Amino acid sequence: MNYLTDKHKQLSESQQSGLMLWFGRLSMDRKAVAIGLSLTVGISSAAMAWQGTSSSRIYFCLKTPQKTLTCSDKNGRPFRMTPFYWSQWKSEGMPRQVVRDPAMGVNGLVKATNPYKPFWGFGGFLGFALAGWMLRHCQSEEKQRAVFEDIAQKRDAAKAEMAARSELLESYRDVAIAEVQLQADLDLVANDRTVDIQKAEIYAHTEIEVTQMEASEAIFEAQTAGMTEEQKADYIKQLREMKTPYLQGSQTLQGTIDPNDKVTGADSQAIAPQDNKTAWVQNLVKQTALVWGNQGGGKSWLARYVIQLKKQAGYRVIVLDPDSNRSEWRGVESYHSWDEIEQQIRNYLKELESRLKTFNDSSMSESQWRQKLWAEGKATALICEEATTYGDFIKDAELLDKFGKLALTKSRKQEMPITVVAHNNTQTCLFGIKGLHNLVSKMLQVECLAEVDPVTLQPSSTGKAKVKLDSSNEWLDVNLPKMTAKISDFSDALPAESNPNPPIDKATLERIYELEFNLGNKAGDTQHEPNKLSPQAQKLYEYLTRTERIEADVREFKGNFKVNGERFTVEQIKGWMYEIVGAGLADWIGEGVIKLNQI
Repeated sequence: MNYLTDKHKQLSESQQSGLMLWFGRLSMDRKAVAIGLSLTVGISSAAMAWQGTSSSRIYFCLKTPQKTLTCSDKNGRPFRMTPFYWSQWKSEGMPRQVVRDPAMGVNGLVKATNPYKPFWGFGGFLGFALAGWMLRHCQSEEKQRAVFEDIAQKRDAAKAEMAARSELLESYRDVAIAEVQLQADLDLVANDRTVDIQKAEIYAHTEIEVTQMEASEAIFEAQTAGMTEEQKADYIKQLREMKTPYLQGSQTLQGTIDPNDKVTGADSQAIAPQDNKTAWVQNLVKQTALVWGNQGGGKSWLARYVIQLKKQAGYRVIVLDPDSNRSEWRGVESYHSWDEIEQQIRNYLKELESRLKTFNDSSMSESQWRQKLWAEGKATALICEEATTYGDFIKDAELLDKFGKLALTKSRKQEMPITVVAHNNTQTCLFGIKGLHNLVSKMLQVECLAEVDPVTLQPSSTGKAKVKLDSSNEWLDVNLPKMTAKISDFSDALPAESNPNPPIDKATLERIYELEFNLGNKAGDTQHEPNKLSPQAQKLYEYLTRTERIEADVREFKGNFKVNGERFTVEQIKGWMYEIVGAGLADWIGEGVIKLNQI
């Protein structure tokens, strides 16, 4: 037994007999033998005490007046008593009518058959008591042992559980490390491939420019063949001063083809005149974009400026802003309660999916479809202010996830661009979407920069921002539009034409080329009917454009590729790619890899 203190041990041992101390030191089998012996003694003694009589008896009778003997009472029990009481009764004056029963024993005396009966009874009691004492001692020790056994069992179970958890965490750790390594390898391969593609594009573009220059020189030499130097000079002067039906106002061919007006490779940022520092904002009008930054950076003011441009461009503008009211958005549709915002998101998704289905089922080209949307007045721009909080108050996570994925990937070509205003460019801030990290990192983004006033310690806009264009990894420094007051009234925005950018068909482009760069030859000399695609090549091209694929690698298709129960080999698919490239719809950028021409 484990004692708490020495005093506890002393008191326990003082209250315990030496016999039990000796018994407690015995092994379990010897304890069982001792208990068995004690029980045997108890049972044997009890059996001996049970039988025979412990004292002698004198049986007697009473003489009646009729001279008969009565030897028992009314209940049939014989008259008897011990010799001691018989002698005492006799000394005190026994009546004469009392005589010994001659029928019992010797002169009525019956000797005791078990004179040690009390001792046998005491021995039985002692044997049973000792056995019970020893059993009680064993029970107490077993009870204590059971407690320790239970604690030991729980300890072993806890150790086993901790070991299992440790092994499971180690497995999780290995899996997480493997995932990170795999993602890093994939990003590295993707980055290397992007660099190779960009190099190939630059080389191809340079090769095209060189070829065009050589072709232009050859055409000019052919056109001026046989002319003197003076005639060539007059011809060149005439070309430079000549106006065409496709030039406006005072524009001339010289002003159109002036090399000083072109963007050269050394001046990659000459996108707009240097006196217009905010021309970059036009990128936010028709594209899906993310405007983010810290508080006070000017992202909300920039969003209002873009909304004004969108309305001037002819868009139907819808604003979702949970932190304001309609007085802040006069002249545009605005919704502010969470119920209204959730309903507008559902309406947006329904309309976007309807347009995608209609377009996929039609035979129109993308440019024709977008022109049709403008002609029908269906160009819609959605502004999501404070998008960071949408996931906290709109409980339909599936709706937000679907909205985020479709809005960021399918909205632009359906003339439903979305502008998201958030505090950061993480997936959590973008409606909590998952699985589109690469898309978010590649989308058009504007980070508005803020600074803290050293006196008031309040954040304020620096007037600067960083822009990352679509499908680019480079951040460019730009200036934010200068505004003296927040725009709250959009009703004075000038309406635009139904289609601000009407597409120019191929015939018109070829006609412009003939009039401006191929003077002297007929249009029919340069126009070639494009190669007609086979039905299967046409289906492959429609699949690539419908899924918004920019590149296609023949190695992506497995051998015996199966579509609608029909199998195709890799060589067949590669042959259809040759048809698409031959039709001028794509270019080869690698072995078995084509890049679709942008519309």
